[in-house]
Amino acid sequence: MSTAPDEEIRKVVNRLKRARGQLSAVIDAMETDADCRDVVIQLAAVGKAIDRAGFAVIGTALKHCITEDADEGAPSVQELEKLFLTLA
Repeated sequence: MSTAPDEEIRKVVNRLKRARGQLSAVIDAMETDADCRDVVIQLAAVGKAIDRAGFAVIGTALKHCITEDADEGAPSVQELEKLFLTLA
């Protein structure tokens, strides 16, 4: 992903930082015996945030790594497909 523009990387990192904050809130809720419905809703939000970050990474790779002049170490279409299916 090294060929991705800084803006795209920043967006993914910000999404992951938000997910980290949500996960910390879930842990705190569990430790304080919060309502299980609230915990499950927050866990679902964390899961979605992480999934979206993963899809954003793959999308960025599709836009910037799959070109005729891509680096030799760039993921192939088959590798990206496998990564995508890992998240699905």
